[in-house]
Parts: sequence; structure tokens; C-alpha cells
Amino acid sequence: MTRTSAANRLSRGFALLELVIVLAILAMGSVLVIPNISGMSARTFTAQAREAHSLLNYARRTAVVTGQPATARFLPDLRDAEALREAGDAAVRSRLGVDDTWTARDLTLSYRDSTQQVTPVEEFIDITFFPEGGSTGGALILAQDNREVVISIDPFSGKVKTEEQE
Repeated sequence: MTRTSAANRLSRGFALLELVIVLAILAMGSVLVIPNISGMSARTFTAQAREAHSLLNYARRTAVVTGQPATARFLPDLRDAEALREAGDAAVRSRLGVDDTWTARDLTLSYRDSTQQVTPVEEFIDITFFPEGGSTGGALILAQDNREVVISIDPFSGKVKTEEQE
């Protein structure tokens, strides 16, 4: 056998075993990746609920520490966020700085007031905390697909509590 015929035989293509191994690796990779992609919206929903809860707690602490009322603003849609941020009245605006506004991303935002009336948030909703511990109170309702989270704000103590509804 000559050297050129051996080289031709080796470079003809992939063996069936090599193709099966590559396909098996691709199948295992897709099994790991596809469930993560489908669960992405659930994780972003949970992350948004935590962000909203954290912003409310931050506003509460800021009001107590600074001795000034602090307001957290909640917007229903990212597209309107910048326009509402710029149009906000300085007297109503929070003293929290640049992170005083939370924007919903691909979810529905509603507000339940002290009379238990639920209204969808179309422009924005402000929750104000006072230095003595109280707040404007109410509950923010975040919904996406079949999931719903209620973030309750106690009007007397200002305590923030999050519950996932079933």
C-alpha cells in the first residue's frame, strides 16, 4: 500500500460512530438548554417581584433615616418609562435618586387600595413612605400568564410583604 492511498482512505469522511457520538452530544446539550429557555419567563417574573419588593423596602428605610417622605414610582410599561420620568413633578418625585422608579417588563401591574378596589396601573402609581413609619399603603399586583404576586404595604407600619397567589 502506498502512502497516498492510505492518506486518501483516512480523509474520505467521518465514520458512522463519529457521527453518532456528535449527535448524542448535541441531543444532551439540547436537553439541558431547552428547559432553561422555557423557564426563563418564570425566573424574570420572580426577579421583577423581588426588585419591586426591594425598592419598597429601600424607600421605607430612606424615609426613616432621612426624616423626609420617600416615594417609589411604579410604571406599567418600559416604553413609557423615560417620558414619565422626565415629566414627573419635582414636588412629587422621590428623594431616592436614580433608582426610585420600577418598570414592569412583560407583565401586568395593578394596584389595590385600602377599599380593596383593584385598578390596573395605566400611567404610574406612587407609594410614599413617611419618616414616622407609615405609608400610603395598598397592594401592588404583578401578574404574568397564570402567575400572580401581591406585594402588600401596610399603611400604619409601612411594612412590605410579598405573597405569591395560587
